[in-house]
Formats: sequence, structure tokens, C-alpha cells
Amino acid sequence: MSVGVLDSYLYSYNYSYDTCMGQRMRTVQMTLDEALIEAVDGAVRRLGTTRSAFTRRALTDALKRLRVEALERRHRRGYERQPAERDEFAGWDGEQAWPD
Repeated sequence: MSVGVLDSYLYSYNYSYDTCMGQRMRTVQMTLDEALIEAVDGAVRRLGTTRSAFTRRALTDALKRLRVEALERRHRRGYERQPAERDEFAGWDGEQAWPD
């Protein structure tokens, strides 16, 4: 999935109950194993939320991780194509502030 597709979704999701990207939510059917359902139900009870809200948040978090992974791959490929010069960042050494 491209970074642009993930960006457009993640930055438009408003976490409201009935809308996402300005559209009504849809009901979807999922098949999950019993142990996972029990774990989700336990988390839902502890958090005081619903399965749907929990799942929306989990899926959104997964999409955010995918976006970060895609950006990291892009960054890594950029440095593979054009590696940093030996002393390229040496001028910034004095700018680093390490707390005690």
C-alpha cells in the first residue's frame, strides 16, 4: 500500500461513531478464532468500549504502523541510492544537547 493512500485515510479519520471520511460506516463480517474474541471482549470490558470501536482503533493503529514502515523503507532506499557523505552531518555535532 502506498504512503499516499495511507495518508489520505489516516488524516481524514475522525474517530466518530458513525462517520469516517465523511461517509457512513458499513457493517462488515469477520471470522476470528475464539481465543482472540475472548481477549478482545476482555479488553473491551476493561476499557468500557465496544468491539466495533476497539476494532476500528486497532485497524487504524495497524494502518499507522504500515505507513511508518513504508516511510522507513523509502528513507532506507534513498540512502542506499545516495549514501550520506562521511562528514555530511559533522557540523551539527555542537547542536546536540544531551540531558544529564
